[in-house]
Amino acid sequence: MTQDTALSILKTGANVCITGEPGSGKSYLIGQYITYLRDHGIEPAITASTGIAATHIGGMTIHSWSGLGIRDTLSDYDLDFLGQKEKLVDRARKTHVLIIDEISMLDAHTLGMIDTILRALRQNPAPFGGMQVIFVGDFFQLPPIARGGRASRFAFESPSWAAASLLTCYLTEQHRQEDEVFLGLLLSIRKGEVTRDLHKHLKARNIAPEADDTMPQLFSHNADVDHINKGELSKIPGNARIFDMQSKGSKAVVEALKRGCLSPETLFLKEGARVMFTKNDFENGFFNGTLGVVTGFAKDDGMPLVTLTTGEVIKVFPMEWAVEEGGKVLARITQIPLRLAWAITIHKSQGMSLDAACMDLSATFEYGQGYVALSRVRSLAGLYLCGYNEKSLQVHPRIIAHDAAFLAASGEAQEVFAAMSALELKDMQHNFLRACGGTIEKGVPKSSKKKIPTHEVTRELLMQKLTPQQIAKTRGVTVGTVIEHLEKLVRKGLIDIEADCAHFKPSGARFEKIREAFEAIQGYGGTLQLVPARSMLGDTYDYEELRLARLFLDGD
Repeated sequence: MTQDTALSILKTGANVCITGEPGSGKSYLIGQYITYLRDHGIEPAITASTGIAATHIGGMTIHSWSGLGIRDTLSDYDLDFLGQKEKLVDRARKTHVLIIDEISMLDAHTLGMIDTILRALRQNPAPFGGMQVIFVGDFFQLPPIARGGRASRFAFESPSWAAASLLTCYLTEQHRQEDEVFLGLLLSIRKGEVTRDLHKHLKARNIAPEADDTMPQLFSHNADVDHINKGELSKIPGNARIFDMQSKGSKAVVEALKRGCLSPETLFLKEGARVMFTKNDFENGFFNGTLGVVTGFAKDDGMPLVTLTTGEVIKVFPMEWAVEEGGKVLARITQIPLRLAWAITIHKSQGMSLDAACMDLSATFEYGQGYVALSRVRSLAGLYLCGYNEKSLQVHPRIIAHDAAFLAASGEAQEVFAAMSALELKDMQHNFLRACGGTIEKGVPKSSKKKIPTHEVTRELLMQKLTPQQIAKTRGVTVGTVIEHLEKLVRKGLIDIEADCAHFKPSGARFEKIREAFEAIQGYGGTLQLVPARSMLGDTYDYEELRLARLFLDGD
C-alpha cells in the first residue's frame, strides 16, 4: 500500500495498524497525519512503547500517558484510583486520536490493560474508550519484553487488538534501501529463508573499513559501545569541550526525556571526534543518523562545527526535545543534537538511516536484533560485517506466520477503499473531523501556495509584535529555532533588532549579568561566545536566554 492510500484511510477515523519494512515511510506517514489533524484543530495523543521511540516523535510513553505506569496488573482499586485523577480523566476524554509507535515492543497483556484503563476513564465500553487508535511498527524488529514472569506475547495476540477491528495498512514503498540485491537479502530474512546465497553475500561483506572512515560500529551491548567511544575520544590530544543538557518542566517527564534522548546528558567533544546527529533538521541539512567529524568550534560562540561525509560543514546549535499535551509543553530538554559515533547499540540505532556501518552481530541474543542492525544501512556496499551468528539472522517464527495475514488484510482494505467514490471518501473524512470537534477548511491547497522561506514566516509574525515564545507556539517549532531565524534575519539586515524587537528586549538584573559575562570574555580577546559565558554564569542560565540577549548586545 502507498503512503497516500494509507493517509486517506487514516483520515476516515478507522482504527489502523501501520506496518511495513524499515524505510517504508511509517514515521513520515504518521507525521503527515498529525499535521493534517492539527491543521483541522484536532490534537492527537502521540505516544510510543519505549522512551527512545517517544523522544523521537515528541511524545511520551503510552505507560505514562495512560496512567498505567509500571503496573504489571490492574485491579478495581487501581481503576478507581486512576479515575480520581482529574488531569488523567480530562486528558483521556479530550483525546479523539491515540497513536502508539513501536507497537512491536508492547506486550499483549500491557495493551489489554491500556484498553481497560481507557474504557474506564472515558466511561465508554467501546474498545479503547471509542477513540481512534493507530498502532505503528514493524513486528520483525525488536520484540516485546514481558514483565511479571509471563511469557512474551505480541500486541496483535491481545483480545483488545481483535476487539478494535483494526484495518491494516502494509506500506510497500521503499525510501531507505535502493540496492535491489540488498533489499532481496533483507526480504529473505523476513521470510525466514536463510539461504546459501544470503550467507555468500554477507560473508563477502566481512571486510574492514578504512582506518579513517567515519562510519559507526553497531554492537548488541552498551558496555562495548561505551568502552569504544570513551577510548577513541581519549586518543585525541587536548581537553574536551563540555556541553551540558538543560531541562525545564515536570521532573518525571524530564527524566523520561533524558532516558530516551540519544544525545547524552553531558556531551564531551574534541576536534576530530566522530559524531552522529540525533535529531532531524532537514532545513539545515541533517537527520537522525547523519554522520560527520567535529572539525572545529565556532569562534563567536563555541558551537561545534561538523563536517559531513559530503564535505558540507554545519554549525550545530542546541536543539529541543519536548513533550507537549494539548498544545502545552509539559517538559523539554535542550542539548547539542550529537553523540559520539565510533560505536552505537543496535537498540539505539532503531529508526536511523545510515549510509554505512560496521557491525558485529556475533553476540546478538534476541530475535530481530540482527535484522534491525542490517536494515539501518542503505546499501550492501555500506555494510561492513565483523561477524554474525545464526541468531542474528533469525526473526520470530510467530511473526513470519502472521506477516502473511497482515499483507492479506492490507490488500483487502485497499480494495474496499479503492471501490469508494471520491465523494463518499471525502464525506467519511469530513464526518470524522466533525465528530472530533475539528474544522473543515476549504480553500487553496497548501501545495499550490508560494513557499515562503521559514525565517521570513518568523519575520512576518515578529512584525505583529509576537515574542519568540509566541512565534514558536504559533508555528509549532522550538524557541531555539525562532532565535536561529532572528539571528539570520539580523545578519541579512532584514530586521532592526532595536526597532523591531523592542517588545521583548530583555532587561533587569539577569540581562545585566549576561552583559557582564560577555564583556568579560571580550576583555580576553574573544567575541560573544555562548559556551564560556554560560560556564561563567552557571546552570541557571540556558543557551536560549544567552542567544536572545546576544542579539541585543551585538548591536550595542
